[in-house]
Amino acid sequence: MYVPEHFLMDDAAVRDLFVHHGAGDLVTSTSQGLVATMLPFVYDPDAGPHGALLGHVARNNEHWRLPPVGEALVILRGPDAYVSPGWYASKAEHGRVVPTWNYVTAHVHGELVVHDDVEWVGKLVRRLTEKHESGRPSPWSVSDAPPAFVAGQLRAIVGVELRIGRIEAKAKLSQNRPAADIDGVVQGLRADGEPVLAEAVHEARPRHPQRPLQGHVTA
Repeated sequence: MYVPEHFLMDDAAVRDLFVHHGAGDLVTSTSQGLVATMLPFVYDPDAGPHGALLGHVARNNEHWRLPPVGEALVILRGPDAYVSPGWYASKAEHGRVVPTWNYVTAHVHGELVVHDDVEWVGKLVRRLTEKHESGRPSPWSVSDAPPAFVAGQLRAIVGVELRIGRIEAKAKLSQNRPAADIDGVVQGLRADGEPVLAEAVHEARPRHPQRPLQGHVTA
């Protein structure tokens, strides 16, 4: 992944994405070509030397049966949205501005391990459920469902674990723009109904912003 220095994520930001992301894309290169499945993952920092991402797929999904050739990849995403050049103060100054896209993402590479084990999958399902139900007024628990029903559901899925080997992480949040342009992006995103990304842009504001190359586009 192309990551200019001003878009690098520090360890704390990467960990925050790992803990609070929604779903990610599991991508493997197999004898049948590239195969991808979108999955919710839970991050386990204590699994192996670099942690692991844990998820599950439907047993009927052939993805888990196809041995990966080399490393597997999980793509995690934070907030993202279109950025209009009309939000930049620079537009009124010289007009040399173009649209772009702001986003937070991580490409997580590592060894993929399959867990065709009801006990392992059961623990994972409970962890995933707790992750997404915590904070709700009346959180749902796996124990709320009939045990026989849960047992049947667990037999219909297979666990997957990406043992993390390396991480490429990028937060493209207007850090390469002048301060007045960043103000405009924050205001524009809020007006567009993107408060989470607006806050991320605000928090990523450089302490010592540098004047960018006008019209330069980075993706």
